[in-house]
Amino acid sequence: MENTYRVLIADDHPLARKAIKSLLASDSSFLLVGEAIDGEEAYSQCKELQPDLVLMDIHMPGMNGLEATRLIKQSFPKIKVVILSVSDDIADLFTAIQFGAQGYLLKNMDPDDWITYLHALIDGTADVSRELAGRLFYQFREGDIPDQPSPDTLTPREREILMHVAAGETNRELAEKLHISENTVKNHMKNLLKKLYLDNRVQLASYAVKHGLSLKK
Repeated sequence: MENTYRVLIADDHPLARKAIKSLLASDSSFLLVGEAIDGEEAYSQCKELQPDLVLMDIHMPGMNGLEATRLIKQSFPKIKVVILSVSDDIADLFTAIQFGAQGYLLKNMDPDDWITYLHALIDGTADVSRELAGRLFYQFREGDIPDQPSPDTLTPREREILMHVAAGETNRELAEKLHISENTVKNHMKNLLKKLYLDNRVQLASYAVKHGLSLKK
């Protein structure tokens, strides 16, 4: 039986919410359980409805989406939050990730890409793009993330995996280069997240960059 994921939409624009609802309605695995028009209402509805996934607009009146994300992840860490934006402002992106967001979607992306991305995120296979990997390098080279366990706690294979993640490679590309299966790659990812106390693949990439784990050019 197909899993159903309960979704809360937080966006102050009625037309945006309508468009997102229409998009989600095309896939039976997503069930809309609530709507919020600002961050405070989004937080309140998370408490009441316990959704699996929140699609969170950044710029809303009152409490914005970034602050709401921080509060939601503090109180309900199992709820996944995906930030919605009309632009890929790198400062907003990194703030969202530091506050615990699992993903970042541009509103002008192709609808099919939205659905594919959301499924990949829920399955734990959403990848960091090469463009984002490059921007991660410049954002985090000064060490703007909290300290995590040292890379010395990692196995040589885990450090190798991290270097490929920081380069923006997909699980499939990584598996082909290291001559291992995609399932083995996924297992390494889960182990790394647990060992480094991180939440998602983007944070793994930023950790790798901060600690100098990058592929030689």
